[in-house]
Amino acid sequence: MIMPLETESKPFLSMAEKYDQARTPYFDALKNYIDSGVTTFHVPGHHQGNGADPHFRDFVKKYGLAADVSQVMGLDDVHQPSSVIEDAQDLAARAYGADYTYFLINGSSSGNLAMIMSAVNPGEKLILPRNVHRSATGALIPSGALPVYLEPEYDPDMQVDHTVTPETLERALEENPDAKAVFILSPTYYGAACDIKRMVDIVHSHGKPALVDEAWGPHFNFHPDLPQPAVSAGADLVVNSTHKLMGSMAQASMLHLKGDRIDRGRLQSSIRQFLSTSPSCLLLASLDAARRNMAVHGRHLLDKALELAEYVRKGLREIDGVRAFGYEIVGKPGVHALDGTRLTVTAKELDLTGYDIELILRTRYNLQFEMSELFNCVALITVGNTMEEMDKIVAAFREVKTWSREHRSLSKIRLFYKRKNLPMQLPDWPRQVMTPREAFVAPFETVPIRESRGRICAEMLTPYPPGIPILRHGEEITEEIIDHLLLEMEAGVHIQGPMDPELNTIRVVK
Repeated sequence: MIMPLETESKPFLSMAEKYDQARTPYFDALKNYIDSGVTTFHVPGHHQGNGADPHFRDFVKKYGLAADVSQVMGLDDVHQPSSVIEDAQDLAARAYGADYTYFLINGSSSGNLAMIMSAVNPGEKLILPRNVHRSATGALIPSGALPVYLEPEYDPDMQVDHTVTPETLERALEENPDAKAVFILSPTYYGAACDIKRMVDIVHSHGKPALVDEAWGPHFNFHPDLPQPAVSAGADLVVNSTHKLMGSMAQASMLHLKGDRIDRGRLQSSIRQFLSTSPSCLLLASLDAARRNMAVHGRHLLDKALELAEYVRKGLREIDGVRAFGYEIVGKPGVHALDGTRLTVTAKELDLTGYDIELILRTRYNLQFEMSELFNCVALITVGNTMEEMDKIVAAFREVKTWSREHRSLSKIRLFYKRKNLPMQLPDWPRQVMTPREAFVAPFETVPIRESRGRICAEMLTPYPPGIPILRHGEEITEEIIDHLLLEMEAGVHIQGPMDPELNTIRVVK
């Protein structure tokens, strides 16, 4: 995700200048970003059109805004398709092995919301990993579902959470036989995938539907060296972010239905609740074209992407103090398989945070990675990248020791953890005291964050990216979490959700 650069100055504007209606601050920022000639390794995966279906790319270049239309005669109705959208969705379903596929133009977040709303009623239990995207736990508020959180496997080397193991899932189902459904996350932001076939089989053996957030794996179906896709494993509902790695436009995703454990009518009704009534035909067309490109050329295109990713990993591993994680992590708890197109890099041995790396790559080398966090930085290597761009990454990292002399941000973080006598890792997940829905509608008060220990959170606090909340509605605030949030803020992370963007205060249940 592209965030404002810390080095960008914010010139003083008088009130008259600030509210001059001739200004276009957002448009100017977007134009400047494109004009800068930045090399992109972030979503959407078409990387400024280079990886898009060539026919769609030429179409957009030729017609531009003329193609920006919504529902008109001859272009069908995405809420009740009966002609060309229905035909396009049928082709996508065939490509993925689903019974039905639905085009989404509000991102995979809308798909997660629709999946949960279609499977769980108010007061019913939903089993889900604690490290799911905020859209999944956000769905607990309108659905009224009761979360039963599963502990993902923590990797102390990478200092990230991977997926939930089959053993953890089996234990949770035995302890919660009244659970209505199970929500599975695979793969993670870092490309780690679970044993999806075994996970789905366990869920079905207990008579429950399996809902899978496969947002980061829309391309799995089109290459044998990628992790097994969830639809082929028998999952009941699967959401894919087609825009992330397959070349559709941003916000364009798909939701797949297989089997009869989920009522199709309720699913369609749920989708409509979160789908715009003014859909962009460009987004819909980009989904159709991205499916065609992968179904026809996917094996060849993904051969190239996998080759590029392995090439850059090999180059980075030859640089002292830099680590690029790859297939060697397969077999660790929570890593049954790995998406080889994902590039996760750390230079923590040189006292560089992931934020340091992302900032330096952008400001010095005009390379924009997908995301960063305290310890790692992630790039998406897609069908839109080239060998020359991989060489740019390696060349930039060859100067890493120069960066570490200037930055060394991680040493401050190590000192912080040492003073607190804490291990340098993510804080323990907090205790759920109230349901998310109860906490969302409860009366609240605002208190200084340093005085919030032991209180019940009435907001959702999410470092973004990766979009996994540290605190959710209804959870108990701990001293460890307060320290971690303030540390993240000091390191430069963007926290989504709190009313106070500076995080001096926090909303708690009154």
